Amino acid sequence: MPSYWERKAQILRKPLADRKKGLGRPNGEIRLASLIEESIVDGPGLRFVLFTQGCPHRCPGCHNPQTHLPIGGTLISVEEILAIYDKHPACRGITLSGGEPFMHAGSLAKVAAAVHRRGGDVVTYTGYRLGQLTNLAKTDDGTLALLSETDLLIDGPFVLEMRCLEQPFVGSSNQRLIALSLAGNRLLDDIPILPEGPTIGRISYE
Repeated sequence: MPSYWERKAQILRKPLADRKKGLGRPNGEIRLASLIEESIVDGPGLRFVLFTQGCPHRCPGCHNPQTHLPIGGTLISVEEILAIYDKHPACRGITLSGGEPFMHAGSLAKVAAAVHRRGGDVVTYTGYRLGQLTNLAKTDDGTLALLSETDLLIDGPFVLEMRCLEQPFVGSSNQRLIALSLAGNRLLDDIPILPEGPTIGRISYE
């Protein structure tokens, strides 16, 4: 039986076209590499995961290099994403990964807001540092909106020399777990601090 990571790679390589049959013409589309409807390795609890297409960071050793180019993937609307999400009421919330989610910030903020209205929480991975996003948010409404709808931000580029397999939900030890809301604090509380491996930065919301 293939491992989780092998199955994840297979899903990322599989187009979303079959999911879109019969759903009508998309409106306000997001370019996704793929999605995983139920995951336990992309944040606390059972999670619905979107992998966006396109990434400016292109970190050496990235686990998802097929998401780097801004072309490819499949266009899918906010409404279509939510229709799939609604079929999984057991999911605690949604995780936005990539690629770089902040390349699609405005549209993903709409998805995240809808998930919040449904009672779910939002985890967002980014290759940017929070300070960089805060500066971008001063002039970019989409970045501001997605930051406002994110409960837990996992920030920082993947650094191959700092690769970390011992701690959950990070790829390298320079990355940080940053709560941006009270729901983010609850997510942070549900991520164990393991004795093995490097210490990962954890920042609570106050």
